[in-house]
Amino acid sequence: MAMASSCSSATSFLHFSFSLSLSLLFFSATSSTDTIYAETSLSGNQTITSGGGRFVLGFFTPPGSTGTTSFNYYIGIWYDKISAITPVWVANRATPVTDPTASELKISDDGNLIILNQFKSIIWSTNVTTIPSFNSTIVAVILDTGNLQLRDESNSSLIFWQSFDHPTDTWLPGAKIGFNKLTSTPQRLTSWKNKVDPSLGLFTLQSDPTGATSQYLLFWNLSKEYWTSGIWDGHVFTSVPEMSRRGFVNFGFINNTEETYFIYTPNDPNLEIRFVFDYESGQMLFLMWMENTQSWMLCWAMPNFSCSVYASCGPFGSCSDISRPSCSCAKGYRVMSQNEWDLGDRRAGCERITPLQCEQNTNNTEKDGFFEMPNVKLPDNPNTAVKVGSREGCELVCLSNCSCNAYSYNGSGCFVWHGGLLNLQEQYNQSDAGTLYLRLAASELQSSERDKKRVASWVIIGAIVLAILFTSVPATLIVIKKRESGRMIEKAKAMQSRLVSFTYSELQQATRKFSTKLGGGGFGSVFKGALPGSNYIAVKKLEGLYQGEKQFRAEVSTLGAIQHVNLIRLIGFCSQETKKLLVYEFMPSGSLADQLFRRNSNVLDWKTRYQIATGTARGLAYLHEQCRDSIIHCDIKPENILLDDALVPKVADFGLAKLVGRKFSKVLTTIRGSRGYIAPEWIWGMPITTKVDVYSYGMMLFEIISGKRNLMHTGESSFEFFPLVATNKLVIGDVKSLIDQRLEGKVNLEEFEIACKLACWCIQDDESSRPTMSQIVQALEGNLDVGIPSVPRSLGVVNVS
Repeated sequence: MAMASSCSSATSFLHFSFSLSLSLLFFSATSSTDTIYAETSLSGNQTITSGGGRFVLGFFTPPGSTGTTSFNYYIGIWYDKISAITPVWVANRATPVTDPTASELKISDDGNLIILNQFKSIIWSTNVTTIPSFNSTIVAVILDTGNLQLRDESNSSLIFWQSFDHPTDTWLPGAKIGFNKLTSTPQRLTSWKNKVDPSLGLFTLQSDPTGATSQYLLFWNLSKEYWTSGIWDGHVFTSVPEMSRRGFVNFGFINNTEETYFIYTPNDPNLEIRFVFDYESGQMLFLMWMENTQSWMLCWAMPNFSCSVYASCGPFGSCSDISRPSCSCAKGYRVMSQNEWDLGDRRAGCERITPLQCEQNTNNTEKDGFFEMPNVKLPDNPNTAVKVGSREGCELVCLSNCSCNAYSYNGSGCFVWHGGLLNLQEQYNQSDAGTLYLRLAASELQSSERDKKRVASWVIIGAIVLAILFTSVPATLIVIKKRESGRMIEKAKAMQSRLVSFTYSELQQATRKFSTKLGGGGFGSVFKGALPGSNYIAVKKLEGLYQGEKQFRAEVSTLGAIQHVNLIRLIGFCSQETKKLLVYEFMPSGSLADQLFRRNSNVLDWKTRYQIATGTARGLAYLHEQCRDSIIHCDIKPENILLDDALVPKVADFGLAKLVGRKFSKVLTTIRGSRGYIAPEWIWGMPITTKVDVYSYGMMLFEIISGKRNLMHTGESSFEFFPLVATNKLVIGDVKSLIDQRLEGKVNLEEFEIACKLACWCIQDDESSRPTMSQIVQALEGNLDVGIPSVPRSLGVVNVS
């Protein structure tokens, strides 16, 4: 909404100054009180802050509004101690104000909480009808949970209204998603319209409206259900196995005479976590605030893939889960509203670039044609099914009607689509994929033919020129080289925001025909490469992988979505026939093995070793408990812990072993791993769990402590097995003798003892006695006490031959 033209320059300056100061109030609230009383109100940059300082209530502008010339203001709740401006609730989401200094949030005479705009008109109210008219002690209080309550001042249990019963796009811990049986009203989430507009968007989530005991969550778009969570079985939703990781959050379902609802709470109250209904993808995102990166980290999403969301790209938009962004326009179409598209609102979709011949009032005799799109998920709900005996007949049916935009023929039936094509998905590669014939103007199709003819003409001309002027060859090669370089520059830029698909020849060029080998393992060898702009990459040539194209791309898409400061980032891939390659960010400091065991390397000090141990544990905890699909690494060792230029550790090679879901977390596939790091239950042929990674981590932690390999040659025929030595010393209380002599005693003894105890706990024979990776993180951070472990029996029978 633009500012009124009658505003004076002074008023415009006031709005600008206020906007500037408002951006600062997200970082420090101007008021310490948490309550609005009957005689007080909020206006301008005034705020109230919850008692523990976690949440703020006041006027705000959406974060994406920065840099625009006009501002809308809303009453909302946001995090106070998080640098990224993150609103979690909006009151007047459909009725913004333009002058917050003349607007106010106050308690009205009838006891309701209301917002008055600059004209003193009520634009939002809690609309409670049960407040006693004689009650003059009504207050509004912002709680540390992010809940705003309208209640009796003298009796805090007498609550007349609360924001947790009226969520917007965010589901906070302790809030409800459910159904009020008394008022027959749901507590639902509805996405923002776009990045800068919190009004009602396309996507809605609510619980089963029937109120049945077999509850589930429904996702809607344009009044059409596009995904369901599956039935609530008392612990998890059957379609959301991520919920089974109980070490992170606890979910609950309440059903009584008044209401049914779902609720969740974090096991660690210090974590800032939230569910938010994304306005762009239509997915419910589970996010955690990462203080070290100052950003929100995606843990998992429902549904897993954005293309599962109905019509997320709008009419004539095409969706792909492989590319980022996932939405594009079909051939012959362009974005209808670029501004709305850029803000994440794609409901308008795409429009035809060139009108069809039948739509033009001209003497144009060029007939419309069809562009073939193989291997696509066909658009939703064809308008007509026609009985014809051939594809040509189906094409004639579509051409006979100017409103027909596409057809498909599968050998047994002809289907035609009129109007906008919804839910089109390219690069589908599914069993129900089909071929769509998209109707385009003749000029759109001729451009493709002209391109082909132009290429052919250039080939002929090139041959003639080469025969006459052989000296022009270098110039031709330079042009080709520039074109290839341009493509690689574009891909290098694209890697910053999305997963990039490379050709095999491009990766050959980037790695100089795979000339510089960085290392290798059970899944293949890794080579150093470089892209334009001094972007170094690491390219892994996968070996012994027999997946089909569909499965490989699905796993690559999953791995590409995993981002954590302590996990190596997948930035690209190549899938060309039998050639399967993965492209990772380059780690300039090599592996932990390089830093610990190479004689010429600098000795890692204790502080750095402890940080590496902690960071590695955080990365593994994320793989086990927090990402979309629980991943067992299966090959934890120093060679697979890579270090950036600041020696921050990043776990590599994750996801190349079998992705393990909730129902398959104890399935034994094939024995992988490296000698000296493999858990005993794996060797004995027992089912495996995430605890095999814990065992391997413990063995690696011993090597971080000692600075040398666990199994060391100490004489002509004698060996020393450091884990056995360390556990025996730990039991008798002599941990100081274990300190690496190269550290010259410069060790934090408390941290050193914690690390020794944890390493021994990690390699216990019984997997149930081993800690989880999240518990290891807590212990290393000093938030969990660690007792003295027993010496594992298996250490006494280690084969050192």
